[in-house]
Amino acid sequence: MHPGALRALEFDRIVEAVSRFAQTPPGAARLARMQPHTEARAVASALAATSETVRFLADGLIALQAPADLDAILELLAVEGRALEPLHLLALATFLASVDATSAAIRRARGGCPILRAIADSASSFEAEIADLRRKIDPAGEVVDEASPELRSIRERLRKQRARLRGTLESYLRGKDTSRYLQQQIVTDRNGRYVLVVRSEHRTAIPGIVHGSSGSGASLFLEPLSTVEINNDIVALEQQEAEEVRRILLVLTDALRRRAGDLQRTVDAATDLDVLQARAHFSMTVDGIPPALAEDGRLELRAARHPLLIPAVRRHLGLDDPPSRPTETLAATAGKASHEPRATGNEPVPVDILLIPPVRVLVVTGPNTGGKTVALKTAGLLSLMAQAGLLIPAAGGSQVPVFRSAFADIGDEQSISASLSTFSGHIANVVAMDRELALPALVLLDEAGAGTDPLEGGALAMAMIDHFRERGAMVMATTHYDSLKSYASTTDGVMAAGFGFDPDTFAPTYRLNYGSPGSSLALEIAARLGMPASVIDRARAVRTARESQLAEHLSKVERDMQSLEHERRLAARERETLAESSAKLHSREQELRNREETFRRRLDERIEERLREARKEIDAVVESLKARTGSMAADAERRAARLIPTGETGAARADARAAIDAIGGRLRAPEAAEPAAAPETTSAAPAVGDRVLVGAFGLEGIVQAIHDREAEVDVRGKRLRAKVGELRVLAPATAAPQPAHGRVNIALQPREGSSTELNVIGCNTEDALARTEKFLDEALLSEVRSVRLIHGYGTGQLRRAIATYLQTHPLVAHFAPAPQEQGGGGVTVVELKE
Repeated sequence: MHPGALRALEFDRIVEAVSRFAQTPPGAARLARMQPHTEARAVASALAATSETVRFLADGLIALQAPADLDAILELLAVEGRALEPLHLLALATFLASVDATSAAIRRARGGCPILRAIADSASSFEAEIADLRRKIDPAGEVVDEASPELRSIRERLRKQRARLRGTLESYLRGKDTSRYLQQQIVTDRNGRYVLVVRSEHRTAIPGIVHGSSGSGASLFLEPLSTVEINNDIVALEQQEAEEVRRILLVLTDALRRRAGDLQRTVDAATDLDVLQARAHFSMTVDGIPPALAEDGRLELRAARHPLLIPAVRRHLGLDDPPSRPTETLAATAGKASHEPRATGNEPVPVDILLIPPVRVLVVTGPNTGGKTVALKTAGLLSLMAQAGLLIPAAGGSQVPVFRSAFADIGDEQSISASLSTFSGHIANVVAMDRELALPALVLLDEAGAGTDPLEGGALAMAMIDHFRERGAMVMATTHYDSLKSYASTTDGVMAAGFGFDPDTFAPTYRLNYGSPGSSLALEIAARLGMPASVIDRARAVRTARESQLAEHLSKVERDMQSLEHERRLAARERETLAESSAKLHSREQELRNREETFRRRLDERIEERLREARKEIDAVVESLKARTGSMAADAERRAARLIPTGETGAARADARAAIDAIGGRLRAPEAAEPAAAPETTSAAPAVGDRVLVGAFGLEGIVQAIHDREAEVDVRGKRLRAKVGELRVLAPATAAPQPAHGRVNIALQPREGSSTELNVIGCNTEDALARTEKFLDEALLSEVRSVRLIHGYGTGQLRRAIATYLQTHPLVAHFAPAPQEQGGGGVTVVELKE
């Protein structure tokens, strides 16, 4: 990135603001060198890391406690054989403990933080070293007695000698014979030895060694001879104490020094975490979002705000005073949700900056103090921030490309020392841009072509913009030149946009209107700022008719654009209202469908429950019938129905039918109370395809086939056989199907012999197969899985016919002759499918 562009866009102020969030000296140093990345992969990685850190900080905490002289401590630690000071060791222990605590918090984070977790896992734990260090050094930085047995012994002896010395010296202070020779009743230290302050004229009154005199010479510092030996012991013990303390500190230092590699990796991890938390805190301060990296090269900044105009950032930098430059004075503010200007507050008004291909050049016009330069700086600064891994103060949906080079010509570039005028300074900047351009590139030109004749300046500005456009750069320029406004309105790939103003007061709205070149309103704004009316009138008189006509035309276009914008907002609100109403109706419709489905499911469950109860009662009736018919059989060889007295058989069947009809009546009883009317039937003979009611229970089904006096009916996927006379036609085959009313009909023919056996002895082949088919259907409905077919031996023709029939029957799983004790070859045992 071009250094001049970074300065012009005030990227250094952003770096300063981010660096102030640093918690460690290495982190602050790395942040101070922060630069925008120029590779898409690096930018994506940096934005992902910052975004993840922002999410973590919503619930977690990165709190690194590093001393201000951490770098110096680490340099001293690298010197072999040198012991660190106790306070340095304590500071280093506190720093390492904070890294360990932060790493543990990251590992416990909900949802997972893979980027932070990888950094945290690279840090080493120094738990043992920290515990040992804190056990031997107290918070005040003193090595405790328990640091070693030798130190404890030395200090105990030292305390005893000092107590002995204190007692001896206090005897001189209290003694009547000695106290009168003292200048002061105190014991003081002189060159590491305890002495008395004696008057100089009484030098010989107390035998001892003189260690100097006061400045006036009136007092002498005397060490009595009786304390010389004690003082010698104290000095020696203090030397031993210092040596032992140094040895303990060296041991503690070497414990860290031996893990130099782990320590460096931990410091690097802490620096990475510090950089990320600083970037995340700044991003949270500006309420930033991670922009998408545009694949088509578009620059789309929705509701963008200049970060240095955000009050929270200004307070963080100590810039509580309002901006002083006219181009940065944004009196209006915007709400975060609606982004509509408001009359109070200090938040900057958001602006949409859109360069969407095929548009690659944006020419911004409008009145002075209207926000053109701020918009220019916002576009460049937010692009650089995103490439540095910072979230940007913009709305969702914003996209930025990754620029390899960015240039900005903003402000007055005159230099007396370099003999450059304002115009020359601008031209020198543009020449440098052209020389160092590397695509993708962003070129920002403020007041392009200014500083010279308006006609020539406008032509030159147009040529410069076209030159950079043809080279493939993305260009954003501000201007007051009419020629550039016309160029932007008539050239493919170039878009004109103007900042609006209030048509009544000519106050700027700070809102960028695309597709309309804005008017400069120089005379109107001058009048608004207090210029005398006579001057304004004379300026209007001097202005040519063409210029007046153009100004009036631009003013009309501006009013029309504002009216269209108002209509657009009304239409947008209407669309939102319609969308909300549609969503409510869809939700209501879905709720009704859910309730209908719930009702249908409950109805089906109720019907199934009634069917299960009816089946149980029918089974009971069948079992009773089986018991009665079984008692009528004389033996197992003669169970044929013809041997059972006809009267008793008929009575048994009549009783069973009456019981089943009673069950059917109870099953229909709940439905009779329901408001739904009973289905109407006809007396017509049923045909294939007709919808019919079967038997006494009124179970609805479709006739599938008719054989003589019997019909096959499909009832909810089940095939039932019923007599044609028992069917009542609901709707002929050609009529539209009617919805079922939930009635149930269960047809049960009296079974021959028993529910698990069929005797076909004496039947011809056709009758035997017909009875076998019906018997198997009834067995399936009764949930019987094993049945016996009694056909006898005879010629074997009946047995073979039944075997051939069973081989192709869809309900038969397996069949075989019965065991000898159960009938042998005269009986076939059939296993039915589940």
